[in-house]
Amino acid sequence: MRKEFNKAVLTGLEQTKNTAPDIITETDLVHLPMIVQEYLRYVGVVGKEKLHNMRVVLGGRMRSNPGGSWMKLTSVQYNFFYNPVRVFYIKAKKAGISAIGLHIYKNKKASFIVKLLGLFKIIDAKGEKLDQGETVTFFNDMCLLAPATLISKNIQWEERDPLSVLAKYTNGKITISAKLVFNEKGELINFISNDRFETDGKKYNNYPWLTPVKGYKQFNGFKLCSEASADYERPDGTFTYAQFIVKEVEYNCQELK
Repeated sequence: MRKEFNKAVLTGLEQTKNTAPDIITETDLVHLPMIVQEYLRYVGVVGKEKLHNMRVVLGGRMRSNPGGSWMKLTSVQYNFFYNPVRVFYIKAKKAGISAIGLHIYKNKKASFIVKLLGLFKIIDAKGEKLDQGETVTFFNDMCLLAPATLISKNIQWEERDPLSVLAKYTNGKITISAKLVFNEKGELINFISNDRFETDGKKYNNYPWLTPVKGYKQFNGFKLCSEASADYERPDGTFTYAQFIVKEVEYNCQELK
């Protein structure tokens, strides 16, 4: 699985290695709702390079059900933005038993595999519902971890009130939507979508998906989300299945790390 991760990342890096990013100016922001403009200025995108990829390292914990025990996790991911690709490799451990997982989203298709002890496959998910759900995840990454990409023409915006907007993101034939909620400081504090599915690879439950943000800090000249949870609004209440802490963020990478 790590070899497959490396191969996908190296392919993306090869395709973007000769890209010369332009600089983001105020002109790039004028078509956006006012609160989104404020968010992009807050995080510090103006005067920075437009993004063609990013690398993110996360720590945290996750669980499979509300009463379940937490598993510690670490992950590394690469996203490529011009031809959307997301490659996410995760390692988790509970009670001394390790599991590894690999999300790949490319060519508008998604797959998700989890192996126990690196050997026994316990999740093998793919199909149209996962394709749609991972499009939501990709857009969530754009909003929280790569806000400079929100100038994209593939996003349609609708202002709901001074502190929230509805965004529709399109990749090929897939269009997903999400509500973005901000505070008075201009920080993005929640992302809510009805287009993502809770799945074990067999059943797909369509519950509202939220990623409330817990804090912001500086990463390489940008003030970004530093901690967030991932929740499903189930009929019986909110289920927080993951809590993430952002460890590293870098953009326009040239090599695999």
